Amino acid sequence: MKTTINDLNFDNIYNIKTKDKALNKEYGLTKEIVTKISQYKEEPTWVLELRLKALETFFALDNPDWGPDISYLDINEIATFVNPDFKEETSWDDVPEDIKNVFNKLGIPEAEKQNMYGVGAQYDSQMAYHNLANKLKEKGVIYTNFDHAIKEYPELIKSYFTKLVPITDHKYIALHYALFSGGSFVYIPKGVKLDRPLQSYFRLNSPGAGQFEHTLIIVDDDASLEFIEGCSAPGYNKLNLHAGCVELFVGENASLKFSTIENWSKNMLNLNTKKSIVKSGGSIEWIMGSFGSKVSMLYPLSILTGDNINYRFTSLSFAGANQNLDTGLKVVVNGNNNCVYVDSKSISKDGGINTFRSNVEVLKKSVNSTLKLDCSSLMLDSISKCDTIPVSNIKNSHTTYSHEASVGKINDELIYYLETRGFSKDEATKLIVEGFAEPITKYFPVEYAVEMNRLINMELEGTIG
Repeated sequence: MKTTINDLNFDNIYNIKTKDKALNKEYGLTKEIVTKISQYKEEPTWVLELRLKALETFFALDNPDWGPDISYLDINEIATFVNPDFKEETSWDDVPEDIKNVFNKLGIPEAEKQNMYGVGAQYDSQMAYHNLANKLKEKGVIYTNFDHAIKEYPELIKSYFTKLVPITDHKYIALHYALFSGGSFVYIPKGVKLDRPLQSYFRLNSPGAGQFEHTLIIVDDDASLEFIEGCSAPGYNKLNLHAGCVELFVGENASLKFSTIENWSKNMLNLNTKKSIVKSGGSIEWIMGSFGSKVSMLYPLSILTGDNINYRFTSLSFAGANQNLDTGLKVVVNGNNNCVYVDSKSISKDGGINTFRSNVEVLKKSVNSTLKLDCSSLMLDSISKCDTIPVSNIKNSHTTYSHEASVGKINDELIYYLETRGFSKDEATKLIVEGFAEPITKYFPVEYAVEMNRLINMELEGTIG
């Protein structure tokens, strides 16, 4: 779905623009640019070698031959590194006023004060703010900028970095590893259970730029963590690119809840990669909200490598005009007595395209597991599109597996019924759509559930495009 960026409407509450904070920008992808990024960050030699290997891999690999068309992406027209005119702070008071104002409008500082143990806030290619509550530092919890972690915890980083998502995974993860900048590193020691979440927020402000943050989370045995990730960008009449990466390691009897709301602007190509590995007795819960972006391609992979693991994947995507959201999940069950539950909902309007792909594999030696997948799609008009594409490879007869999928339109009789009770047609439509989404939004943290309902209402009012 190739569209003209000039045709898009960016009028929404996330379209907060400030002066470009770049001292200078590096455009394109060359050995010289990659080397300059590494030198700017004062990285050890092994990181530069990894970047240069990724650079070669990017040019050796082809674009994916399925899914949305992204052949029009010209990396030479993307600002692959935005050299900032600010430095990372540990106090909101010290963050530059214009950047702080953006995050204030997004509610980030207030959320930290009321609900979070720590927050990281990235602006273009660099973290502007990162902080962790002192009482967690005393317990051995690490939560820091990924760039800093490379130098401060080199052996820990080397043990996990690229181990879940290799450089050769696909073309745009190779691009990520050549250019990665910012992101967060989290380590929760054995037995430490956090009763409040950590949050990272990624803001892409610069027109025509890319963002390539790396998030690496390790939840050790018998530990627990809730991590919240937010993403947004103002709209420009230039193509922007997001190719981040998330690697999640969940130990024995540990738990991780990972929530994301992606609300990029509609000039964004969102080519993100997320993977997790979970050991025996562990649990992982993915909660995903996909709004905005011109194109999204995102399919988190979870490897359940042990017994008695709980996996839950809950997602909601909303595609409006000129949007093609191609999302889904991958699960590999490599153990016994595991429980997998998927609940996915998608909404399309004004010609928007939603595609949900699921790829589930249960190994031959892995028995007595239960897998239940439920995918529902709602189309608000006759020009939109929703597809569900399941792939299942169950290699034994001792697995309980079910997959349900439904696609429908808003019931005209229900609209009429609500109109007879005093609601306008628009109000009736909003009620029906919110009711459709509610089984998903209830799993989000409260402030994000409110935000998702607000995003849905803005879409229905046409204020996002």
